[in-house]
Amino acid sequence: MDTINKKDRFKRLATSRTTEVLKRLQVLANCSNRSAYDYSEEEINKIFSTIERAVRDSKAKFYYPKEKVTFKL
Repeated sequence: MDTINKKDRFKRLATSRTTEVLKRLQVLANCSNRSAYDYSEEEINKIFSTIERAVRDSKAKFYYPKEKVTFKL
């Protein structure tokens, strides 16, 4: 695959996928309405620590791509 095509494909997919993640976070934020929902600080911390961990893991894949493990005897 041509380098320019790879770059264009990355930009297109990364843009649409990032936009979708941001939209879903906005939908999650709707749950913050105290008049409609009841939640604890512990539940909020669990939600956001999970999201933050997933963001760290995803970001790490850009900097430290998984190396292939080879076996040698």
